[in-house]
Amino acid sequence: MAACVIRRTLLSTVNKYNRKHAISVLNVDLNSRQTPNMKRLSCSLFNVQQKRLMSSRPEGKVLETVGVFEAPKQQGKYETGQLFLHSVFGYRGIVLFPWHARLYDRDVIPATESKPTEPPGAHRSKEVKGKTHTYYQVLIDTRDCPHISQRSQTEAVTFLANHDDSRALYAIPGLDYVSHEDILPYNSTDQVPIQHELFERFLQFNASKVPPFIPRDTLQAWQEKNHPWLELSDVHRETTENIRVTVIPFYMGMREAQNSHVYWWRYCIRLENMGEEVVQLRERHWRIFSLSGTLETVRGRGVVGREPVLSEEQPAFQYSSHVSLQAPSGHMWGSYRLERPNGTFFDVRIPPFSLESKKDDTPNGFLPGPFTSLA
Repeated sequence: MAACVIRRTLLSTVNKYNRKHAISVLNVDLNSRQTPNMKRLSCSLFNVQQKRLMSSRPEGKVLETVGVFEAPKQQGKYETGQLFLHSVFGYRGIVLFPWHARLYDRDVIPATESKPTEPPGAHRSKEVKGKTHTYYQVLIDTRDCPHISQRSQTEAVTFLANHDDSRALYAIPGLDYVSHEDILPYNSTDQVPIQHELFERFLQFNASKVPPFIPRDTLQAWQEKNHPWLELSDVHRETTENIRVTVIPFYMGMREAQNSHVYWWRYCIRLENMGEEVVQLRERHWRIFSLSGTLETVRGRGVVGREPVLSEEQPAFQYSSHVSLQAPSGHMWGSYRLERPNGTFFDVRIPPFSLESKKDDTPNGFLPGPFTSLA
């Protein structure tokens, strides 16, 4: 469904597994029609997956064309205003601006080295070199948010509140960070193709531009004002037994509580099943080290109250959580325990990542709504 959406209900079968089929069917059909520059997003092209798509359609809902498919960029970056479908979670979105992050992929080992043998869940201290990778700050179409079943919640950017309650958090819903390879670009003649309260505050239609949505001054002002709290700088990735875990930490700021400083971070985690066997996440095990010298162990059932199943049809699950320390830096690492269909368990490593603070400028002033209290 790299091109098709259900009115008010987005098909949950868009993922990396069926993305390959969707794109190949598009290419075959469109090449035969000899219209490489007019790749229309029509569900009739998806013969390979048509049965699966139709079975996911709610009663009384109809498929609708949302735009014209564009070839994904292998080089370069997408510009502000680029419309896209998320290749894993299937929602409609629009690019606000790019981030150039350092990707620390523990699966990539120099040819001269061999991968060390370690027990699952061990904290590997081997240094990993980062490489530059492009991510995008995007707006999610609110019509699709209720139907992204592979996520624990609609993604949001959270901020610390500007009052005495040091634990109060506020969020701007419908903001996400998307990796370059997860972008399936398309264009549309609709002047308001994305429904989000910030769309018309941040972007305006200009038919003479490509893409035809250009940034307003408010978008640049918001980005500059909140740069420390929005910036994506490091991404950590590791695969264990075909389960890939990606972690993105964000520093949120410092607050004073009971005559001490409390530093806050948000971290976003995606689990992806790269294999064919269905597995279910059962437990989490975290180790949190603070520069103050404390080492905390956290164990519990599932994540954010859920025990997601990772299958070929829905191979990914993503969630966000928060951590606070009474020190300006620290480290986190750990493991997830997953269950196979035969009842056996195995542990999947969470790649170690740093918690680093920045100069604390309270993120106040220009924060356009909507806000949701997470306290």
